[in-house]
Amino acid sequence: MLKKTQLQMVEVLILEIEDPGCFWVTVKGCGPYAANEIEYKNMIAEMNQFYNKSCRDMDEIKPLTLEEGQTCVVFSKELKCWCRAVIKSIMSCTDYYLAECFLVDYAKYISVKSKDIRIAVDAFMQIPYRAKQCGLYRTKPVTLHIDFCEDTAKIIPARRWDCAATQYFQSLLKATTEIKAQLCAIEDNKFDVLLYVTIKNEKVCVNDDLVSKSFAHFEEIKEITECPANEESQRSLNVEYPLGLKIAHPPLPFRPVLFQEKVSKNLETGHTVSSSFLIRKGLHNHHMSSTNLNGSTESIVEEMPSLPFEENAAVHVHTDVNMGHTNRLLQFLNSDPLKTHLIREDQQFQNVQNISAEENFVFLSNKIEPSTILETAPLFDELKKELIRKNFLGPNFTESYCWPPIARGCDVLAISHQGNDPLLYIPPVLTFLQSESCYKYLPNRSGPLALILCPGWKKAQLVFELLKTYSRCSRPLHPMLIIVGEKKEEARDIKIHRGCEVIVTTPYSLLRLFEHHSLLFLRLCHLIFDEIEVLFSEASEQVFTLLDCYRKAITIEERLYSPHQIVAVGTCWNKHLAHLLKEFMKDPYVVITAMEEASIYGNVQQVVQLCLNNERIAVLLRILDLTPNHVEKMLIFTSTRNEAEMVHQALRSNSVYSVKIHKESEFNFENALQHWTKKCTSGSRVVLVLTDDCMQSLGITDATCVIHFSFPSSPRIFGWRLQNMSDNFDNVVEKGAWVDQESKARSILLLTENDACHALGVLRYLEHAETEIPRELHDFTARVLEAEEEKKFARPLCTYLKTLGICKNRRVCADRHHINVQTDMTDKIIATPGCVTILPLHIINATNYFGRIIDKQKDQYAILAEEINDYFKNPGNKVCVERVERLALYALYEEALFHRVQVVEVSPNKEEKLFSNVTIKYVDEGRISQVESHQLLQLPARFQCLPPQAVEFIVCSVKPIDNEIEWNPRVTSHIYHKIKGNPHEAKVVLTLGNTIWVDPMVRVTRLSNLKTSVNEYNVRSEILSMGLGTDNPEHIEQLQKLCRHVKVPAHEKNLGALLKKEMTSPQNMCNLQNIQENSNESRSSSKMTMENHPYDDVAEIKEAEDSTLHQHKWFYPEIKWFQNKETVTVKVKITSIADYKCEFSKEKVVFSAFSGDKSYLADMELHQPILAEKSVCVIKDKEAVIVLAKEERELWCKLLKNKNLHVSLDFEHWEDFEDKGPFPVGIKKLHYAHVVTEWMDSSEDSETESDD
Repeated sequence: MLKKTQLQMVEVLILEIEDPGCFWVTVKGCGPYAANEIEYKNMIAEMNQFYNKSCRDMDEIKPLTLEEGQTCVVFSKELKCWCRAVIKSIMSCTDYYLAECFLVDYAKYISVKSKDIRIAVDAFMQIPYRAKQCGLYRTKPVTLHIDFCEDTAKIIPARRWDCAATQYFQSLLKATTEIKAQLCAIEDNKFDVLLYVTIKNEKVCVNDDLVSKSFAHFEEIKEITECPANEESQRSLNVEYPLGLKIAHPPLPFRPVLFQEKVSKNLETGHTVSSSFLIRKGLHNHHMSSTNLNGSTESIVEEMPSLPFEENAAVHVHTDVNMGHTNRLLQFLNSDPLKTHLIREDQQFQNVQNISAEENFVFLSNKIEPSTILETAPLFDELKKELIRKNFLGPNFTESYCWPPIARGCDVLAISHQGNDPLLYIPPVLTFLQSESCYKYLPNRSGPLALILCPGWKKAQLVFELLKTYSRCSRPLHPMLIIVGEKKEEARDIKIHRGCEVIVTTPYSLLRLFEHHSLLFLRLCHLIFDEIEVLFSEASEQVFTLLDCYRKAITIEERLYSPHQIVAVGTCWNKHLAHLLKEFMKDPYVVITAMEEASIYGNVQQVVQLCLNNERIAVLLRILDLTPNHVEKMLIFTSTRNEAEMVHQALRSNSVYSVKIHKESEFNFENALQHWTKKCTSGSRVVLVLTDDCMQSLGITDATCVIHFSFPSSPRIFGWRLQNMSDNFDNVVEKGAWVDQESKARSILLLTENDACHALGVLRYLEHAETEIPRELHDFTARVLEAEEEKKFARPLCTYLKTLGICKNRRVCADRHHINVQTDMTDKIIATPGCVTILPLHIINATNYFGRIIDKQKDQYAILAEEINDYFKNPGNKVCVERVERLALYALYEEALFHRVQVVEVSPNKEEKLFSNVTIKYVDEGRISQVESHQLLQLPARFQCLPPQAVEFIVCSVKPIDNEIEWNPRVTSHIYHKIKGNPHEAKVVLTLGNTIWVDPMVRVTRLSNLKTSVNEYNVRSEILSMGLGTDNPEHIEQLQKLCRHVKVPAHEKNLGALLKKEMTSPQNMCNLQNIQENSNESRSSSKMTMENHPYDDVAEIKEAEDSTLHQHKWFYPEIKWFQNKETVTVKVKITSIADYKCEFSKEKVVFSAFSGDKSYLADMELHQPILAEKSVCVIKDKEAVIVLAKEERELWCKLLKNKNLHVSLDFEHWEDFEDKGPFPVGIKKLHYAHVVTEWMDSSEDSETESDD
């Protein structure tokens, strides 16, 4: 309950400072948040007396289990007393457990052995903790953002506090004579306060001071208020909440819970190490990745796209067992590939990233003592301090095993889900580089000691920035980032700085540099590969060339006593890694923290068995019929207790002895382990049937076969199952060339119709192993991929597909990779093919821009822009928008001009309507920006008639070098300054939707005096001349290939684009003339598009038309018509039209459309000729309106040459033309009767089926 009291200022004492967003204080004096000092001292004295006397009866107050977040009492050697504490993390050592504890009264961290931890007695827990975690209220960090393309720098919100802000904050608190805080909110067990300091008798609000000095910004208030839910904990704290206090997450605000997830561990019966190279860490769970603690590494740590298998793992798929049943299974699988959406994303095999970050095992080729806390990590002290300043709280699970061997200079191969994080190797490598004495035998020349090879310039830039950040605290290393293009003079002119000891580059750049700097490897000691699996897949030849050069450089006699180290880190296993380990590494340390990758490394035989769900028992019995050559220890995993009982009963009925284990079974775990560990003769088999929830309790690691009777519910469960065979994993380092080794471990996966949604993941499993894929599985997954692609029809066309002609990450890319006739083949602005004049205004990268097409005859936009600016010169016309609506058009004043903008996103905060931020798009330029809503002005309707002029331009047939997919900023910046705002002449190569591919694109300067023009430059040639781009002849070919596969209705004779126009009703249009002009533009644009598409094979087109026509059932729609002297209006009655096409010729109109699951076709042979180029088709809510322009100004007596049952006059509009009709008075009724008679006569002869 909140008690109505006023907020008060309290005096505080600073205990510890991390940054302005996190610091620890204790409250002075007395009040609702301060502990009584006398009571606190008495409690401390009694607590020390109690625990000092209890040392003799230590077992009584020693906890049986330890958990992260558990409250306890520990002895601090620094403070020389017993202290209340909370366990932060636990690690397993050789013969004891070490816990990192947070002293809740002193805000300190200490490491304590488990034997020195005591139970927290309730009597000593009644007084609130003295240390209170605080942060500045509504005060958030900022950083300086530099836009190289725009040549601008601005301060933007940041996720982490800058070092300068933290130092300034510390200096303020050190210089103060008094510190007071006003509590404003409690969120996530942290006090948000307004902090006031007194400096030279002047009171300063720290929150305001940081903002005024541009160290921070104020955050908008988020109203999230709740009342405390745990009344019992409130009573124990004896605290009264003041009125107005906002508590976002109220439980235990005064007792910090450092971690929400708890990991229990019995200290007496802990897991033992079952292998010299596999360590089970059931107790120690590193669930804090460094990427969550350091903003600089957050952008590069990505999720794995798939669950790969290594090439040499023996993977077999049995398809010859009971082919009849398998065919029935495949019949089911082929039924509906779209059923994949029924399974949650976190249960699909291809989503390995969904594996929990709680790593609880590590696969090691050699024993490593992990460094689990930063205090004991093998790093030099200044680097530890720098990491702490960057909010790096400690090494994650993988780092704790990688840092020790790397810091000792050993060769290391690390495979982990966090394997793309540079902090796996940067801190220990920097530590080793501090030992200058290790390099005293090297030649006294300039040259790097360490080379870091990255898969691309973007990752290299990121690694370089991290290296600069963390090398500031070390001895001078002068790191360099070198990205070299294909220009030979560029590599020749590069000068390596004197004293440069670390170079960050890519394999391609390094080879070009090495051609002109032959002594580059003379002093090289450390060769580091970042994302090794990407390097091997993209540049394996270059990597092995560099490895050969490095090996030759270190084998000379002069390098005998100097260090030489190879470090390779990655996210998954690659077939080339075995060769790297064998040929180039010496006594390497292999660290694998992803179990599925460890099983590939360990040469586990993977078997996929296709069967029906009701035949799994029969398949299982056939597997058990085979007599093993050696003792086989088999685990059969099921998901539920009922399945375990069923399998056990089936085995017993077929004389196969087995033991079943699940949570409700009477058979206890001790008996099961005794059965498992008993000695057996050769050729015998031990079978254990169990559910997934029993795995960790049993702790089995020596199984030889795992059968997945039930498909694993998640990749994490799959990894846990494989872990039961870890003792039988092969060790590549010990056995060398392990390809010919017989696998001792086998995993059999039963794939049934119920697991069809996982078929794609299984396929990727086999693809990574480069093994034979069953044709049935391949065909089914191909249709699944096609169905998944069909779901993306509303997404934009993939950017990489447009700019490069190919998307490397097609399986995980969220955008569309096929042509959508509704969006890609509807042209809005482009009216003429061939050469056009374009004006680039918004530069995305070196080849992708947005801008306008300039009409040399009559530039409608220039006229409109002049009118808009003249209109707003009158101050009375500048009317601010009161309520901003999404997708509405407004005016915006910027850089002395008024622009048309469209609101694409409105701030969800409804309270701040006037000054809220909105996201806008400049419809005539293509760029997107954010502005405050009060800056928007009302735009009159007459200025909205002209369609948006922004067009996307792509310079085709050129791409980045070295298999890159992103353009180097050097190229983008160079092109940006050359082309922005300057008109260029360009030849249109291809048009899709609002995107135009051009080549060439030339800047032409006209010399008026000489009456001639000069080509200044060709954009494509400019890119190639920089050496950072190369030819891409397949670019347009790939796009044209997509166009060939466009799916269109069978009646379309030319496979043209469907001209779908999202138009409003005629009343909302400016006039009929505008409609006709837009129609002419669209038709011309469509013609241009078709001329660029390779639709030349008429025979194939005709065959496709005939085939599709027989497959579809077409209905003739209801049609009504009326006329005047100039036009004939035809109304086609179809509701909810999805796709349509209307083709006009002189004497014929063909209209086709789709509505729901029905297809409509009206082939109308007209009574009189029309002007096809001036005829239009408009879609309304429940009908299509076709306006036919007559060739001669006269009234028609009928619409069609031949009778048709479904065509009739529209008498609702008859009176409008009564005096002008073609029938004299008194004949109208006669004519109507004649029409009805014609319908009746033709009803039996009609060959077109109606939907009625």
